[in-house]
Amino acid sequence: MRRMINPAELTILKDALDTLANGFSELPDFEADIDTDAIDAVLQEVAVRMQDNYPYHHPRYAGQMLKPPHAVARIAYMLALWTNPNNHALDGGRASSALEKECVQAIGTMFGLDDPLGHLCGGGTMANLEALWVAGRLHPGKKIIASAQAHYTHARISEVLALEFAAVSVTDAGTMDLEALESVLAAGDVGTVVATLGTTGIGAVDPLPDILKLARKYEVRVHVDTAYGGYFTLSSELASAARDAFDVIAQADSVVIDPHKHGLQPYGCGCILFRDSSVGALYKHDSPYTYFSSAELHLGEISLECSRPGAAAVALWATQQLFPMDVGGEFAQDLDRSLLAARALWNRVEQSNLFKALMPPELDIVVYAVNGADAASISEHASEVFHRAASKDLHLALIELPVDMVRHYWPDLIANRDTVRVLRSCLMKPEHLDWLDDMWPLLEAAVKPSDDD
Repeated sequence: MRRMINPAELTILKDALDTLANGFSELPDFEADIDTDAIDAVLQEVAVRMQDNYPYHHPRYAGQMLKPPHAVARIAYMLALWTNPNNHALDGGRASSALEKECVQAIGTMFGLDDPLGHLCGGGTMANLEALWVAGRLHPGKKIIASAQAHYTHARISEVLALEFAAVSVTDAGTMDLEALESVLAAGDVGTVVATLGTTGIGAVDPLPDILKLARKYEVRVHVDTAYGGYFTLSSELASAARDAFDVIAQADSVVIDPHKHGLQPYGCGCILFRDSSVGALYKHDSPYTYFSSAELHLGEISLECSRPGAAAVALWATQQLFPMDVGGEFAQDLDRSLLAARALWNRVEQSNLFKALMPPELDIVVYAVNGADAASISEHASEVFHRAASKDLHLALIELPVDMVRHYWPDLIANRDTVRVLRSCLMKPEHLDWLDDMWPLLEAAVKPSDDD
């Protein structure tokens, strides 16, 4: 099992810091005056306050999308903080800007994009904002559409950009309904379709090949939001429909991925990529001081954000060196283990009379209901199980699903509520596959508590 603190990490960081310092050894001596006793006292208080958290690093945490950054990412990020580079202007982060470009190119290669225009950013929200901002510039006044299970940020972003937004209905599996999509496209007022490859609620993968065909027919852009699911393009365990979707990402106009989800990075680290680099012209602006050091294209010239932490690029580059994004490699095998863990949990749920299995997982999110007679009592029971499981150090999540979607998998369910609250497990750690035997009895005990609970 992975310890929360490995002392070897601190030794590695110290050695790397010594090497970094050697690069500036010719400068006159200078050392900031710090009050070590005061800092120690404050940090002890911080450490105590930070104990008021769920154990996100531990395999028994299977709630929200919180995957611990790898040691190499943590160490590289901290190493970079001693220079604190800013990847907006080249003057602020020469080395880290070069590393960021290599990172972005590697992510583009993973998706099959030969020469994408892109950069890192604070996360999926900012990355999607840039994609839809470009979409709005290219199709001014045209509507943005996404599935009803897409992330709520798309509706918010559209409002910020003063663009109309509409949600497209979904199938019982939570994927975009193609007939409904074509009906919306036929109205002629849509500029961009957002296809989600891995919804954050249930992990559904929209049928991108068919969406692309309809987009070509109606001459609209396609933006792929795969902030959560993107790295699964490396997986050898995807089912055929999901595999087909990930295989055509390179045909979309833009794509978003969050390395701080499955890419082993600290928050915040998102990435936006555009297939057509000419959209960089939309970012053009004049600054009398930011770009004087080089005639080359700067990351700040293709980003809506200004100051951005170069440390995020340093951490991602170090991680990509240790774990190349190759099909069949160690990084991809760990993703496969998460998929297998999700399927194994779903199989246990399906065979248990305590739960009702819903849609089979396409990625590594499992949603399942506590058995019961009607939507209201099932929803209440789900909340009880959530809290009882947490008291046993098994941490889950809850999600509200449309009652009609749940009834597809549970036809005799009494629908006395518009939605049903069900349990949700994100099995994002490869260790989850080995920990199911530990977690399952705790989950069962949370459904049927003993007198001691």
